[in-house]
Amino acid sequence: MTTSPPQGNPFAQGQPQGQPQGQNPFAQGQPQAPHGQQPGFPQQGAPFAPAPAPRRKLSFKMIKNIVIVIAVGTAVIGGFIASRDDADTAAVGDCMHRGSSDDNNPDLEVVDCTDAKAEYVVLAKVEGSFSALTAESKCAAEAKDFQYSYTESGDGTDFLLCLKDK
Repeated sequence: MTTSPPQGNPFAQGQPQGQPQGQNPFAQGQPQAPHGQQPGFPQQGAPFAPAPAPRRKLSFKMIKNIVIVIAVGTAVIGGFIASRDDADTAAVGDCMHRGSSDDNNPDLEVVDCTDAKAEYVVLAKVEGSFSALTAESKCAAEAKDFQYSYTESGDGTDFLLCLKDK
């Protein structure tokens, strides 16, 4: 007994005989797929991870707060750097510049001894609290050729500087 080969596609296995050509043999008998799905595939969950949350835009208030924090930080750092060369950081042998003509607050600052602003040389630095009279006698005992005494108190460490002209 002999059988004749199927009509149409010779590679189509298991196709019923007499299938009309030009139609999809796999689409027959399947329900219509819902919108957005391919026919022949079962409905599944999301095939990928959920989309990340959208990024928030910086508001004017947030930008303003950032600018304020930066400005305050800059002022604090600038004040710290400016205060490092004040009289309280002076040591014996340092040169000083007088920033104010006020005798009650001369605004002494440490400068390089080669600087043209250098006016005084520190001969002695004594820790402690001194009145004008005791400061003079203490400088006379610590540095024989001193010319000026400078006392500072109330800002942490109390001290006395014995100075002379450069």
